[in-house]
Amino acid sequence: QVQLVESGGGLVQAGSSLRLSCAASGRASSIYVIGWFRQAPGKEREFVGRIIQSGGSTSYADSVKGRFTISGDNAKNTVYLQMNNLKPQDTAVYYCAAGSNPFRRLFVREGYDYWGQGTQVTVSS
Repeated sequence: QVQLVESGGGLVQAGSSLRLSCAASGRASSIYVIGWFRQAPGKEREFVGRIIQSGGSTSYADSVKGRFTISGDNAKNTVYLQMNNLKPQDTAVYYCAAGSNPFRRLFVREGYDYWGQGTQVTVSS
């Protein structure tokens, strides 16, 4: 089992930055990938980006590319989502998720086995 805890959400103005954290515990050594997803009210949960634990390869959704950056600190079992130039349309609950299977599609929810509880990000205009 893997437990994930997100933190760092909040209320900010458009153009601001936030950094979310995702701390993993339990069988963290079994994690192949950490993904970030978000869900706005009335919308489906959507892929934001992901990082492969070994090597640090990252991938992002087009909507956040160039503004968001995912990084990891393996010593702390923590992954970060740095969000710059935030826009009102970035408002959502942000979730981190962990996957252990490298053969799954990593830009969909089904690619992940464990989920955090989510942290709210609200961007005002």
